[in-house]
Amino acid sequence: MTVLLPPPTAPVTLPRLGALLRHAAPRVLEGMVLPVAVFYAGLMLFGLYGALAVAVTWVYGGIAWRLAKGTPVPGTVLLAAGTVTVRAVLAGATGSPVLFFLQPCLGVFCVSMGFLFTAPLRRPLIQRVATDLLPLPEHVLGHPRMRRFFVWQSVLWGGVQFLNASLSLWLLLSQSVQTYLVVRTSLVALLLGGAGLVSVLSLRHCLRRLGR
Repeated sequence: MTVLLPPPTAPVTLPRLGALLRHAAPRVLEGMVLPVAVFYAGLMLFGLYGALAVAVTWVYGGIAWRLAKGTPVPGTVLLAAGTVTVRAVLAGATGSPVLFFLQPCLGVFCVSMGFLFTAPLRRPLIQRVATDLLPLPEHVLGHPRMRRFFVWQSVLWGGVQFLNASLSLWLLLSQSVQTYLVVRTSLVALLLGGAGLVSVLSLRHCLRRLGR
């Protein structure tokens, strides 16, 4: 009688933390810091309608720059361009900057619920996000220790994103747009950066235990 044993768990290593940070920094700068800085500068110099025009120009300028360099434009960037256009039209039509920022807040709420509600599933949402950034072998993903890791990560990021959305919504509805932009960007960067560091260190620990 032949007994088929599962394949041994091959050691899986992550890049050094510094390399991960260097990889993430340009994306955080492009996706979080610069759009806020551009909108804030436009608001200070040209008022609400000028800021909306600058924000839309910034997004489509990024697409044009990629096309000029012959770089493929990610679908997420095209989706962001369409979204920011609709948000700018709504905010411009009503004269309320709140509508420009309300949709992202509600979107973060939905993401947080997605992380929390899919935590007990065989392949939770956080696992899909993680494997897009760092492909892992199937025999590693199926290990019970990794299953527990992704449940914990679902709770972590679900809670962090819920706090992010709650904080953003409170600032948006209770403070000026200028205060919202400065305070929200700073606090969210610290919040997400801290959660990202915890996730990387937890994954390193989990993979190290699997390699024993």
